[in-house]
Amino acid sequence: MEDEKVHPLQKLLDNPWLLLALGLLVPIISYTIWGWIELAMMSEALLP
Repeated sequence: MEDEKVHPLQKLLDNPWLLLALGLLVPIISYTIWGWIELAMMSEALLP
C-alpha cells in the first residue's frame, strides 16, 4: 500500500465537527451583519 498524499482541502472537509461549526457560524455571522446593515440604513423615526 502506497502512502497517498491527501489534499489539505479533503482533510478539511472530512472533519464533520468542522463542517457542523461552519454550517452554524456562517449563517449566524452573515445574518448578524445583514441585520446591522439594515439597522444602519434605517431612517430616524418621526415622532408626533
